[in-house]
Amino acid sequence: MTKYPILLPLLMLAGCATPETRLRTGLMDAGLSERMAGCMADRMINELSIVQLRRLQSLGSLKGAQARALSVADFLHKVRALRDPEILSETSKAAGACALGL
Repeated sequence: MTKYPILLPLLMLAGCATPETRLRTGLMDAGLSERMAGCMADRMINELSIVQLRRLQSLGSLKGAQARALSVADFLHKVRALRDPEILSETSKAAGACALGL
């Protein structure tokens, strides 16, 4: 028996997060608003591969100590640095549709 029995169920729940949830969290960690991140994740989840989603999710580490929220234009600049035209295309389409409320 473990010393901290509550940790095991919590760790098991953490592994149950869906790719969409992880992507949304990564987008928010990158500095996008919760609303924008949720909208974009919903649109991009079925358009990109798991590998591409993980690369996009990794942008969350870019915010670091940044105190201000990242604008969509700044975020797309970071996405461009991934050098994956499909990620950039799908992210741009999702950002535009979400910004317009479509």
